[in-house]
Amino acid sequence: MSAPLVPAYGTASLADLSPSLLAALGMEGGNPLGLEPAGRVLLFLVDGLGAELLRAHPREAPFLSSATGGVLSAGFPATTVTSLGTLGTGLPPGEHGMLGYKLAVPGAGYLLNCLRWTSAGPPISPDLWQPAPTVYERATAAGIPMSYVAPAVFEASGFSQAVYRGVRFVGADEVDDRIEGARRALATPRAHVSVYYGDLDAVGHMHGWGSPQWLDQLALVDRMAERLAGTLPPGSAMYVTADHGMINATERVDADTLPALREGVALLGGEARARHVYAGPGAAEAVLEAWRDTLAGRAWVVSREEAVESGWFGPRVRSEWLPRIGDVLAVPYTDCVITASVAEPFESSFTGYHGSLTPAEQYVPLLEVSTR
Repeated sequence: MSAPLVPAYGTASLADLSPSLLAALGMEGGNPLGLEPAGRVLLFLVDGLGAELLRAHPREAPFLSSATGGVLSAGFPATTVTSLGTLGTGLPPGEHGMLGYKLAVPGAGYLLNCLRWTSAGPPISPDLWQPAPTVYERATAAGIPMSYVAPAVFEASGFSQAVYRGVRFVGADEVDDRIEGARRALATPRAHVSVYYGDLDAVGHMHGWGSPQWLDQLALVDRMAERLAGTLPPGSAMYVTADHGMINATERVDADTLPALREGVALLGGEARARHVYAGPGAAEAVLEAWRDTLAGRAWVVSREEAVESGWFGPRVRSEWLPRIGDVLAVPYTDCVITASVAEPFESSFTGYHGSLTPAEQYVPLLEVSTR
């Protein structure tokens, strides 16, 4: 068993990217990645484009494979909710509180699906769930025009309100529309433009990374990156990154059919590669022991306190966010997934998954194309 890949918060993680991009545009603050000054910045965010996945398929992605750059660690868990929260605030997960796909609403007895912004209870205010000022709010106040180009359906979602407050949302469903949206936004001096593409991740979930369908999507992403680079005015820089990587499941442990994994559990949150396990009153120690025994040789199983002290969520976790973290965290390090076939039938049918602290899921590219 290898050790967990604890994200490199403060030196080479997604939490360090947003402040560095703003520093490149001249905004005061830190520049931990040391990015060079630029007149305009374009960030191409490809959901699910893990660095190891890209490295394995240079033929399908010749443009990206020839770009200069390195890798960042995504953060924990390696999932869209957490990573976009990190990019949107410039903070580690322990500071912004978007700590997983499904989290317990403290004291309420139910989960919030943080991506879909749905729960079994009354509506939850995005501003209260994630109160930190976003990078978009801070940059706009400093005179930097911030645009986000993505499918129009995302604009009004609770998740977008939590992590994209202050951005000018450019709804664009088709690839051509996103290219054009980026080109127009980049016409403004000192612009910061983000372009999101999510279909690579969606296809990876259904068919697996490396599948013919996934390789077709990778080739499309590569062409899209090349076209976006062609929109850059002189003196600009484009950076390509992702929110997480992916593994293909070879073993499934169904928490809904194993009594040992249900005894004492009040709520099962997170996702198949990063489970938040919320214990009933007085049951945390027994749940931890049962999950460790059942998943021995397949997963890191730790208490909330162990995960926090090990820095999984960052150097610090705000005290008000601690109840959102499971009493027990179960994080597979083999290609095993912890499904819940009754509660999550759709997700349990996936081929590709992410969330854990393995290199395949944690490492994301940071590639640069410049007209400086």
